[in-house]
Amino acid sequence: APSRSFSNNKILVELDESSGVAMMKFKSPPVNSLSLEFLTEFSISLEKLENDRACRGVIITSALPKIFSSGLDITEMCGKSMEHYGEFWRAVQEMWLRLYSSNMVTVAAVNGSSPAGGCLIAISCDYRIMAENPKFSIGLNEAQLGIVAPFWFKDTFVNVVGHRIAESSLQLGSLYPAPEAHRLGLVDELVPEEKLMEKAAAVMAQWLALPDHARQLTKTMMRKAVLDRLVAHREEDIKHFITFISKESIQKSLRMYMEMLKKRK
Repeated sequence: APSRSFSNNKILVELDESSGVAMMKFKSPPVNSLSLEFLTEFSISLEKLENDRACRGVIITSALPKIFSSGLDITEMCGKSMEHYGEFWRAVQEMWLRLYSSNMVTVAAVNGSSPAGGCLIAISCDYRIMAENPKFSIGLNEAQLGIVAPFWFKDTFVNVVGHRIAESSLQLGSLYPAPEAHRLGLVDELVPEEKLMEKAAAVMAQWLALPDHARQLTKTMMRKAVLDRLVAHREEDIKHFITFISKESIQKSLRMYMEMLKKRK
């Protein structure tokens, strides 16, 4: 089958024109952290696929073993200028707005741990399949770093797991092992690691069997309120982030967290 691929530093995209399905793989070692460069490439790749008539769906996964994405790159939020924080946060917003509102069918094939921003990417997709490995975990664990998940992370999370689970999970910064994540509905299905891509392709085929317009209009109807809320408060959200992340207490906890990660290595 004719396939086209376009790749940049952090992301590899392959589009199979016969099925209309693209595979997007994160390849930013060691842990696919969401740096400014990564987020920019992600948004550009999505936009390219969105504008490609041959593409109807995208499977999002990782090219690295054991990790889907470790979430936002802490180095982008530590010891930088106010301008940098603003640019970085706008890129985070852009990535989510594009993915959450995408006209394509989006399937997350979660083949490793997926904390914080990695979890946000997964829950922004239409369907989540996770490798059945109890060592892999997923969740919005921002509270553990002394950071608060923004309202639009929270809204997306509530839409997936419901208010009560979201409330306790966000307050405790919980990360759930794959079986628990499945029980809570944070992921839709668990499959053995070696069957993950096969299952993702099967789920994609099931979703693509429907007429695009009916599915797209339904998706828009379900997600519009949450998307509109960020669009309406986008600048305010950026200012809020800059103020919050610049606080010395927050900078200190980020520095401590980075030190801890260095020691673990």
